[in-house]
Amino acid sequence: QLQLVESGGGLVQPGESLRLSCAASRFRLDYYAIGWFRQAPGKEREGLLCIRTTGVGLLYANSVKGRFTISRDNAKNTVYLQMNSVTVEDTGVYYCAASPNPSCTSNWSQYVDWGRGTQVTVSS
Repeated sequence: QLQLVESGGGLVQPGESLRLSCAASRFRLDYYAIGWFRQAPGKEREGLLCIRTTGVGLLYANSVKGRFTISRDNAKNTVYLQMNSVTVEDTGVYYCAASPNPSCTSNWSQYVDWGRGTQVTVSS
C-alpha cells in the first residue's frame, strides 16, 4: 500500500487560497496517477482532478474549473492541489488516492490507497 497522507487543510475565508499536499513515504508516487476528491457535508464523495504519471492533469469537476489545479513534485514524492478563490461550497474533507490506470480514470471505485483526508472549511 502507498499509505497516502493528505495535509494542508484548515479554515480559510472565501476568496482565499490553499494548497493541499498528498505525500507517500514508502513508495514512489511518480509511478501512479493520483486523484483528488472531496466529500462535502451530507454529500457523496466527488472526484475533482487527477494527474497522470506524465504530469498531465485532468479535470473532472466543473465546479472547480479555473480555480483548482493539480501538480506533482516527484523529487518530493508529493502531489498538490492548489485551491484558489475558494467558496463556502468548497468546504469538505479532501482525499487523495491512487488510480490503477496511469492515465487516470473517472471510475472512482477503482481508486485505491485512500488517505484519511484533510478538512477544509471555508467560512467568513
